[in-house]
Amino acid sequence: MKVNGKYYRTVWMEGSTVFMIDQTLLPFEFKIFVAKTCKESCIAIKTMITRGAGAIGATAGFAMVQAYLEAPQNGFETFVLKTKKEIEDTRPTAQNLFYAVDRVFEAGKHSIENAITEAQLMANENITEARLIGEYGNELIEDGFQIETHCNAGWLGFVDWGSALAPVYVAKEQGKNIFIYIDETRPRSQGARLTAWELKNENVPHAIIPDNAGAYYMSQGKIDMMIVGADRVAANGDVANKIGTLEKAIIAKEYGVPFYVAAPLSTFDMNSRTGNDIDIEQREDREVLYQTGPDDTGEIREILVSNPGSGALNPAFDVTPAKYIKGIITEKGIIEPDKSKVKMLF
Repeated sequence: MKVNGKYYRTVWMEGSTVFMIDQTLLPFEFKIFVAKTCKESCIAIKTMITRGAGAIGATAGFAMVQAYLEAPQNGFETFVLKTKKEIEDTRPTAQNLFYAVDRVFEAGKHSIENAITEAQLMANENITEARLIGEYGNELIEDGFQIETHCNAGWLGFVDWGSALAPVYVAKEQGKNIFIYIDETRPRSQGARLTAWELKNENVPHAIIPDNAGAYYMSQGKIDMMIVGADRVAANGDVANKIGTLEKAIIAKEYGVPFYVAAPLSTFDMNSRTGNDIDIEQREDREVLYQTGPDDTGEIREILVSNPGSGALNPAFDVTPAKYIKGIITEKGIIEPDKSKVKMLF
């Protein structure tokens, strides 16, 4: 996608250095974070400088390359295995991370050059897959549709195009008149900050709504469909995604709003039989208790927005059972979220 007329990928690698858009500063500042070491790439994943299924996967793949490049000749294998585990520990729910690390790790067993080639190949595949998701998802969107989404599953969450927003961008390309309701104003406000920034950048009509306003708009017949992304899809079609997705799916079912998940096959985890097998990341309570934004001077500051001295619980994801999902939009087409249909993709 383009920012101020210049094309950017969300994350890319040149030599031994990984570059990525710093998503913690958006929408107030557009800046490229430079990770010269594997440790710095891990920090970027853990602190959500880069985030979103596809972007995490690409960054993790590049981090695995950095691990191979940094490994000493003496104790090479021990160093690589230890560092591989450190990369995997950065975001335990994100299936794309494990998928990417494993692919690059296996390629690196043959040569470091193979690891580099594999990581770059995966980044390119991520763009192709997202575009295909956009084309298949666009078939569901009619002119005049009002669509709700949750969190950010746009091009910032992938190397480009995204998952849940890819159909929106293709629909816009084709001249369809659409309007997007944006969820996730808390705890990290990735809908309000990132999705809104993307859609404004792409001139897509939209409005930010509070997380708990989805039921109201669905009850008023304002929502024609809902599309979300995914961080992991279990073998039976259960989906782990940003916290709050589950309640949106339940509400959508109540009001007859088709609820779709957009995800490439790299997000599917056939070793997780159901959503109960998915490890849900618990993040620090600070994300709930504080918010960040620019002050009058433009400097980004963090302020307490909750009762002083109170703690908070902060699960990063929840699991939406397959029964609430109308379909999963993949790069191979749209499937029903049940075990037999998911298995056919592999």
